[in-house]
Amino acid sequence: MADVREGLIGHWPFNGDCRDHSGNGHDGQNHGVSFTADGAAFDGKASQIEVHPSFRLGPGDFSISVRAHTDERLDDIPGDLLSQYDPVTRTGFSFGIQSLAGVTSAQSNDRHLHFGIDAGRIDPAWTGCGRPGNNLFVCALAVYEGQLYAGTFEHGANEVGHLYRYAGGTRWIDCGSPDPSNAITALAVYNGKLYAGTSCYKSSGSALPDSPNLIPGGKIYRYEGGKEWTDCGKLTGPSVSQVVNPDYMQRFTGWNPDEVDGIHGMAVYDGALYVIPMYHQGLFRYEGGTAWTDCGSPGVRLMSLTVFNGHLYAAGNDGNKHGGVYRYDGKSWTRTGDQPGVTQVYSFATYEGKLYVGTWPEATVFRYDGGETWTNCGRLGQELEVMGMAVYNGKLYAGTLPLAEVYRYDGGTAWTRTGQLDTTPDVRYRRAWSMAVFQGSLFCGTLPSGHVHSLEAGKSVTYDHELKPGWRHLVAVRHGDRLKLYVDGRLAATSSPFNPADYDLSNDSPLRIGFGAHDHFNGKIRDLRLYSRALTDAEVSALHRLPE
Repeated sequence: MADVREGLIGHWPFNGDCRDHSGNGHDGQNHGVSFTADGAAFDGKASQIEVHPSFRLGPGDFSISVRAHTDERLDDIPGDLLSQYDPVTRTGFSFGIQSLAGVTSAQSNDRHLHFGIDAGRIDPAWTGCGRPGNNLFVCALAVYEGQLYAGTFEHGANEVGHLYRYAGGTRWIDCGSPDPSNAITALAVYNGKLYAGTSCYKSSGSALPDSPNLIPGGKIYRYEGGKEWTDCGKLTGPSVSQVVNPDYMQRFTGWNPDEVDGIHGMAVYDGALYVIPMYHQGLFRYEGGTAWTDCGSPGVRLMSLTVFNGHLYAAGNDGNKHGGVYRYDGKSWTRTGDQPGVTQVYSFATYEGKLYVGTWPEATVFRYDGGETWTNCGRLGQELEVMGMAVYNGKLYAGTLPLAEVYRYDGGTAWTRTGQLDTTPDVRYRRAWSMAVFQGSLFCGTLPSGHVHSLEAGKSVTYDHELKPGWRHLVAVRHGDRLKLYVDGRLAATSSPFNPADYDLSNDSPLRIGFGAHDHFNGKIRDLRLYSRALTDAEVSALHRLPE
């Protein structure tokens, strides 16, 4: 029989306290965690448990076993389960459930299990992953049922927007075009299905000639597999006809102030799918079939949606007139203050438990510190605009315009350039717009080359399927030159190989339970075990079968 106590260096059952039951004296320090009959309850906002002194995991094998519970309806992202990571040296590990909403126009990842290690390592350059179809703009990326999908803008008179599935290398598979408009601009997974928003994209907004295809979009479709789609309706309502900086909007060819012809953001909040139009005001909630409810407008055109600490947040982007970030509680809107010098807000990310936004016109990222307080976290090079942002293996990454560069946030106001992704000559603007974490790497889509690129920082393994709500038994294993993830006793994902000697994880940071680089955990945890060795398949199965 498997001995599930061999190599145990920490065991926290969380049956009323955060004491270590391994016999090694690694009791936790409680910061706002409550205890129930089910285990430790984390609020997703501030609670965590710290363990001192820190563990010295070094370059060797180790394993994490935990039972974690998340609710089916969430008004916050799930967050991190366990981490010991030094963001200055980029050394350590993180293990959590990743959701990325507000990656400009997509919810690119939702409830995806992530286990990563690092020792300050990163690819010397981004890897080209090809061009989906004949597109000029990879408008949205999303991970769905173990696959990476891209929504695109196709510029020609007889071309329409497509959905593509990544097939590895530089290959992409065409998944069809649900609509005669020129772009699929927004993606999100809701109730186990991939939803796509279509648009008549005005490429003059990116200093390119407008497409001769002016057929209106503004509809949402559900992807049914293959090239099959279900029409889920078009956005209409009083918010649409409200004035949206008409002097700015009228410069776009074919813009109709009375008809939604584009979709520019999607997010799932409190069990419902929410959508915003591209060139009009309003927030809309999906009611099933082809029915949508107009949830009103904060008085400006919105660019992006995210979920954070119990609310839905929207980025204000009304041409060169209004910026700001707006909070929606399911009934009404609240303005959260101004970001100094900003007229357009483009994107969101949740990093280290705080909300961050990317802005125009000085490519500055701001951190929300509550109330109406926003802190300047620095400018990305000499760029003008920050678009796609994503948390990946312990760090925050952000894409820019006009050079389509991607930067890594290194704290304070410091940003490190990782490369330029689009070098198209003789254009004014290049965008690093869409991002997603897939198969242990960070992916980014661009305009106007229409290419996708990937980057690996440290080593990661991801379970690229939506983790089911309720209690799940989750195991992360470092074994030799591989990382592994197990879900409910079964092997779910394995990383690509690496040199173990390159990854000495020793650092002086505390072990943090329920917190990491992404966010505070929103759910319950029990029976957390840390091992100084790699668990076998049989041992993982034995742990899964232990009595609850």
